[in-house]
Amino acid sequence: MANQEQNPHPDISIVIPLLNEAENIGDLHKAIQAALDALPHSTEIIFVDDGSDDGSFAVLEQLSVQHSAVRVLKLRRNFGKSTALMAGFRASRGSVILTMDGDLQDVPEEIPMLLTKLDEGFDLVSGWRTHRKDSFTKVVASRCFNAVTSLLTGVKLHDFNSGFKAYRAAVIREIDLYGEMHRFIPVLARYKGFRVGEVAVLHRARKAGKSKYGASKLFAGFFDLLTILLLTRYEGKPLHLFGITGLILALLGLAINLYLTINWFLGAWIGKRPLLILGVLLMVVGIQFIFFGLLAEIIIYLSSREPREVVERELG
Repeated sequence: MANQEQNPHPDISIVIPLLNEAENIGDLHKAIQAALDALPHSTEIIFVDDGSDDGSFAVLEQLSVQHSAVRVLKLRRNFGKSTALMAGFRASRGSVILTMDGDLQDVPEEIPMLLTKLDEGFDLVSGWRTHRKDSFTKVVASRCFNAVTSLLTGVKLHDFNSGFKAYRAAVIREIDLYGEMHRFIPVLARYKGFRVGEVAVLHRARKAGKSKYGASKLFAGFFDLLTILLLTRYEGKPLHLFGITGLILALLGLAINLYLTINWFLGAWIGKRPLLILGVLLMVVGIQFIFFGLLAEIIIYLSSREPREVVERELG
């Protein structure tokens, strides 16, 4: 394939993190090759083996021997999708980076559509799996997660969980992933000032292998959402988060204690009432939250002395 020859500066890098997908790798590579044949771009395909133990690396190793544009990264153990993506991002050399999952559920024939949408002026384009071929519980859980994430972050996407995305290289240079933060790349990109778009894509049912999705990932995703909100919406004003929370708790505790105080003046014995303990506890916790916010503000102030690069372009 002409546009798949080894190139130190390819136009497009396709990053595919995978775990135990030995049965899907060969068909996935063929489908990607067929899709790329119609493109005038030079391309590299980077497979990131995230600690597979089913022989995936042996299949990838054979592919890299047969195809000069295929590059393979093997992680020492299973670190998770975010770490695998970051490894692929660091190794990528293209001016545009595409990501997709290794389970053959993403459709490589949709790659040109993602690139076309990117050319409309976006820095990141996310695939929206309008008709997901997954279990009912997985689809419902994902839709709930997407709705809450869109509401709280203000990023109007339908499918944050989609691994099928196209980025300009500048986006991935600005983002550092860890944990399960890969779900929130569009949120982080929008926070950095990049233009984020979405396009509807096809989705196929899994033919081989097992899904890596479970209930634990859903709960982890909501905890990561709280982290993202803190790092984006409240990064420069942590007192607004901790202070408001602390103030509400402290006022609630104060109201309880005032109520008990009035009862005490009226002759009621309040020394052994659990409500008294709750009121004092709420006031103490509320004050602690406020102090946490003040400490965070001091840390932000001291770190803000170092200039951050926020200029997109300069004229003249």
